[in-house]
Amino acid sequence: MTKTEELLKRLQRAQAGGGTEKAKAQKEKGKLLARERLDLLLDEGSFRELDALVETKGREFGLEGKGVPGDGVVTGTGTIHGRTVCVFSQDFTVMGGSLGLAHAEKICKVLDLAVRIRAPMIGLCDSGGARIQEGVESLGGYAEIFYRNVQASGFIPQISAILGPCAGGAVYSPAITDFVFMVENTSFMFITGPEVIKAATGEQTDFESLGGAHVHATKSGVAHFTAGSEQDCFRQIQELLGYLPQNGEEKPLRIASSDNPSRTSPELEKICEMDSKKPYRVHDVIWEIADAHQFLEVHKGFAENIVVGFIRLNGESVGVVANNPKHLSGALDISASEKAARFVRFCDAFNIPLLTLVDVPGYWPGVTQEHGGIIRHGAKLLYAYSQATVPKVTVILRKAYGGAYDVMSSKHIRGDFNFAWPGAEIAVMGPQGAVEILYSKEIKTSKDPEKFKQDKVQEYTRKFANPYYAAQRGFLDEVIGAAQTRPRLIQAFECLRTKRVEPLKKRHGNIPL
Repeated sequence: MTKTEELLKRLQRAQAGGGTEKAKAQKEKGKLLARERLDLLLDEGSFRELDALVETKGREFGLEGKGVPGDGVVTGTGTIHGRTVCVFSQDFTVMGGSLGLAHAEKICKVLDLAVRIRAPMIGLCDSGGARIQEGVESLGGYAEIFYRNVQASGFIPQISAILGPCAGGAVYSPAITDFVFMVENTSFMFITGPEVIKAATGEQTDFESLGGAHVHATKSGVAHFTAGSEQDCFRQIQELLGYLPQNGEEKPLRIASSDNPSRTSPELEKICEMDSKKPYRVHDVIWEIADAHQFLEVHKGFAENIVVGFIRLNGESVGVVANNPKHLSGALDISASEKAARFVRFCDAFNIPLLTLVDVPGYWPGVTQEHGGIIRHGAKLLYAYSQATVPKVTVILRKAYGGAYDVMSSKHIRGDFNFAWPGAEIAVMGPQGAVEILYSKEIKTSKDPEKFKQDKVQEYTRKFANPYYAAQRGFLDEVIGAAQTRPRLIQAFECLRTKRVEPLKKRHGNIPL
């Protein structure tokens, strides 16, 4: 056997993974193989594998001489739309994709490379968890990955795709990364599985209802995106990367747009003229504003009273945060505050300008919210906006009441341009509630309480429930016609392209976690 033949034989053995039978079992579960996933995710022919010949370092419990090929993970570099990315893809056919020391070292090595070359890191997770045969070395391997995730956070985009089981300590690496994708019916995440839960608490559950894609996309908020298939998952990752820069030192790529930057929208005029008590989907506003009416929504099924995601304005990537009156009247609650705060901080870390669309009646009331810590959690969004130094443009569409007005990127927490539609209502609270507090005695003693109340409501509305009082005091930069929203936003962001802010020099602030 020549030296070249020996090399080819070793590479073929590594590429074979766990063998034909285990590959067949993987396929029967509706799952792709580790290398097939990389072929679909990356540009054709762009993958360059690293550490293909690494084998397990374990020697106990039958691992001696076993020679686990690739140690259950495929790592390397490739391109997506011509841009370099670093990747790892766990191979469930090799010891259930379990993480041993060599497996962890391969992931750490490619993560270190991603930081050095300032490229996004994408992890395709399909693992049975820590390799029991390697004991504490396996646990140490996880911790080394976690540490690197944290150090890379805000410096390079990190994306996790859960394509099988992800349990125990394995869930913390995806949780630290910027975006988590899950596939319906085949992805599962949980700290403790159904059997352990039953033994510990007596509760009965199954994989899907405990930690399936739908649960994490709608209840826990762990998953930012869900997909109907692995192919759809990879398509969504490719789309997301189109809005992101390579790293925190760069800005997102600006692309040519065929959509007229001066395009106006009669549809927005109709929404502006609606009764302020009537709900509507804020998506209709976002689509009208965006280039080619395209919007990539993030965290779509979670905390639907606030909407976040990415659009382009005249080719420039912009992050959108918008109250959604269709759910909870657009009020802020614990989940919405955390969802939006996380998104604002991501955009600020990666030089993505922020557009805030405001239609908020205040914070959602209730004992559950107060006991759940709405004060602390709500402060996270205030903190995130106040700390953000990227260009920030705000449009008050309808209601902006109480402390929620302040929090939603108001001028007072350094919004750069703050606009309002003509029908905007900006006040401490709604006219009805304000009158009942201000004139409680007069209402009781009035000959016609209802007429007195309505007269005062009209007076309060005329004075405060409009954008002009705020505009007179400089809290709004401009009251704009709703139809002109898109061109005015494009002009504002263009003006802010050269914005520079030098934050105070300190180790870091103390966000109310």
